[in-house]
Amino acid sequence: MGEANSIPTMKDVAREAGVALGTVSKVMNGIPVGESYRKRVEEAVAKLNYRVNSYAKGLKTNKTYTVAVMVPNLVSPFFSRLVNCLNRALSARKYRMLLFATDYDPAQEQEYVILAEQQKVDGIICLSYNPELKVSDNVPLVSIDRYFGAQIPCVSSDNYGGGRLAAEKLVENGCRSLAFLRIGSRLTNEPNKRKDGFISACESLDIPYTLKIVDDGTPYAAFEDFLREHLRPEGGLDFDGIFCVTDALAYQIIRSLRSMGVRVPEDVQIIGFDGTRAFGDQDLICSTVVQPVPEIAETCVDLILEKALSKAPSLICLPVTYACGGTTRS
Repeated sequence: MGEANSIPTMKDVAREAGVALGTVSKVMNGIPVGESYRKRVEEAVAKLNYRVNSYAKGLKTNKTYTVAVMVPNLVSPFFSRLVNCLNRALSARKYRMLLFATDYDPAQEQEYVILAEQQKVDGIICLSYNPELKVSDNVPLVSIDRYFGAQIPCVSSDNYGGGRLAAEKLVENGCRSLAFLRIGSRLTNEPNKRKDGFISACESLDIPYTLKIVDDGTPYAAFEDFLREHLRPEGGLDFDGIFCVTDALAYQIIRSLRSMGVRVPEDVQIIGFDGTRAFGDQDLICSTVVQPVPEIAETCVDLILEKALSKAPSLICLPVTYACGGTTRS
């Protein structure tokens, strides 16, 4: 072996295992070799505590084995879970994640893209709020929820189907008048389709509905004013079912209603969207349309590592499910 306390090399592993250097390389890269050779190499790797030099490997393969991930923030439980699942999916493929939190700032998003390109990343996975985002043609890009063009795959949940599912579940549970509450970006994106699906289901079922839609940055008080406007003197609201565009909004609406003396789910049933759980992995915070976050992450990583990215569909839509979280009647 090399000098004492030196970092072991592939040559040291080959010498320890009594095999050719090419055999060690094959084992390290997952290429099949004879079982006895594989075991000898693995035993030598363990004995010497050998670690692959990813930098040197990258020089040979023209890769950095790094993928940049851009999300608006890490405060939102949905974004946090998405980042966690992306990191796990990349790690399973021996890739590292370079993480950027953009705080919904389009200019900062563009700066981070430039920085990622300077770091020679092998691809970028982003949830962007910049419709004019520019990415070099040499850097593979996969978008989440935002459509950038036919050559850039967009991975999303079935937002339209989720909106329909929420309305149908509320009606199935006995609701006879519904409301849709939304706060969000003015940008055209896949989550906007939640409203379209909700309206489609209401009209198909001949159920009256009310919409309250505000843009990002609008004070939450706008929703409290809306709720007070629809309070009935005898108790309850003018509608008995509410679909909120996110679980975060549903959580705030539930608190406001209870402070007004409106019972959930006895007086009004509420469904959110995302599948958010308290502390990340415990109880659902409300009844909800669940996004398949692990599948979204796996799909994004599979796409970003594909060589023929331009041949992928422009939109990959993954199915959602419904879960009862205590704000609807069983």
